[in-house]
Amino acid sequence: MKREIIITSDGSTTIQLPDWNEQYHSKHGAIQEAYHVFLNTGFFKIDLQEITILEIGFGTGLNAFITFLEAKKLQKKVNYVGVEAYPVSVEEIQGLNYVSELKALEFQSIFDEMHRISWEKEHSVSKDYQLLKRKQFFQDIQDTAAFDLIYFDAFGAQNQPELWTEEIFLKMYKAIKKQGVLVTYSAKGSVRRAMQAVGFRVERLPGPPGKREMLRATKI
Repeated sequence: MKREIIITSDGSTTIQLPDWNEQYHSKHGAIQEAYHVFLNTGFFKIDLQEITILEIGFGTGLNAFITFLEAKKLQKKVNYVGVEAYPVSVEEIQGLNYVSELKALEFQSIFDEMHRISWEKEHSVSKDYQLLKRKQFFQDIQDTAAFDLIYFDAFGAQNQPELWTEEIFLKMYKAIKKQGVLVTYSAKGSVRRAMQAVGFRVERLPGPPGKREMLRATKI
């Protein structure tokens, strides 16, 4: 499938799949979307000094890198697990401008290391940030009560509906701790109902630029 790097509305890059009319991050602003959906409604709302995060769709590493930057500012410890079935290529990573757009050039080596480290092994990216990348299909996740927060950043249901089903959200429900939170850019009614069917309490929240709403789910 054809893949190309494009500039989004906030000046940051993303990878586009023209045949699917799909992007790894919003064409209305990759960095803006990451902050709005995953940090502002997820990470910043978790009142813990040590947070364990599961990302569904590690992709470009943008969410992981922004989480590193903000955790450092807040002096929080993060244990981060990124699941990805189809890793992004080295050439594509080199074409992304997140480090410069975030004005984080002093941490270029951290962003590079996040992509360079081996899969299936936990690595200390810094003394307070542990990263484990798992090359795995989402359907194969079997974690139990392991995470405080889930970033659900899979490709959209219009192209991969099998990733937005009750079966997948039951796995998420089992993987998250009690009072844990799942955030996603999606606001589809079918997604909300699937989350509710497996036991999540679901809220509709204002969406990032280009989207009216998004969803946040809590395990109660």
